[in-house]
Amino acid sequence: MSVYIDGQYTFSISEEEFLRLHLYDKKDITAEEVDYIQNDLNFRNAKSTAIRFLSLKYRSEMETGVKLENEGFDNETIEKVLAELKSMGYINDKIYAQKYIFDRSKLKPKAKKMLRYELEAKGISQEILDEVLENWELDEASIAAGLIKKKFGKYDLDDEKILYKAKAFLHHRGFCFSIIEEAIRSMKEEDYRL
Repeated sequence: MSVYIDGQYTFSISEEEFLRLHLYDKKDITAEEVDYIQNDLNFRNAKSTAIRFLSLKYRSEMETGVKLENEGFDNETIEKVLAELKSMGYINDKIYAQKYIFDRSKLKPKAKKMLRYELEAKGISQEILDEVLENWELDEASIAAGLIKKKFGKYDLDDEKILYKAKAFLHHRGFCFSIIEEAIRSMKEEDYRL
């Protein structure tokens, strides 16, 4: 519904909101009431947008804030919405980080260093990262060996070109030089045992 004040269009409102705010029985409305209604509507729209966004998949606080910003909501409204969604449990960066690391370790394993970098890009704080990564048991050498076996298992790792590609592949996944060397050594030993 379109609301006109003094014959001039002021804002649009859903019929549900029109009834909720009892605008149907008001003939006079103050400027403060108009401001309140517009702010209330803006907040409700932003919250609804954020909840729809979060219903698709779990997101970090920063990702949700960026989505609301891209939708055209002002910073004050975004901060209020994020605070309310955090208090309601829709947003929790610690749970998000734990879930992200768990999913990554199952679907596309990477080194802790790379996981830290990816989560920092999603706005996760250093305190949360330190806590979550410290508690996460991760044998990087066996993960690296598993990645080499999966990607380069049918190739001869004694071939310099293949060895270089395997090292570059692991380096790209964030593994340090010592872990890469240990993984390659264990793969070569396994090949000799077969």
